[in-house]
Amino acid sequence: MRSWLTGEGKEIKFEEVMEIVGVYVDMGGAVSVGTDSFINKNGCIFTSAICIHGAKEQKGGRYFFKKKVLPKKDFLAFSKRIIFEVQESIELGAKVLEFFPDMDIELHMDISSADKNNKTSKLATMLIGYASGAGFKYRIKPDAYAAASVADKHSKND
Repeated sequence: MRSWLTGEGKEIKFEEVMEIVGVYVDMGGAVSVGTDSFINKNGCIFTSAICIHGAKEQKGGRYFFKKKVLPKKDFLAFSKRIIFEVQESIELGAKVLEFFPDMDIELHMDISSADKNNKTSKLATMLIGYASGAGFKYRIKPDAYAAASVADKHSKND
């Protein structure tokens, strides 16, 4: 799948997503981006999400997502897959900043903190440095809902 989708699953052009994001930001809303992945028999599915919330007059939030399927043989190493997730989010955040250079975007990473004993913990320090070095504020689990909840939900539904 190459096109963007709304949370309801309707196709939408990226430029239209950016128009909606612009309105929300003008109304005081926040923007977060995140990516998650899932390996199945068809390949490695990467889903990136743009989430907007907190605007005046807004109840709840809205999100948009895009999936891509890459060969799973390219992501057999777990660390390579997680690093690629963060890279996808950084690239998406940079693309959003092309439309809104002064926007404050939060990058959400589906990783645990370095002091935890999870698979992603050993990558935490490096990936946090990657995201902040790219100029983004960030959140990790359990606060990284754009990646750990929104993108996760759609990466598992092929």
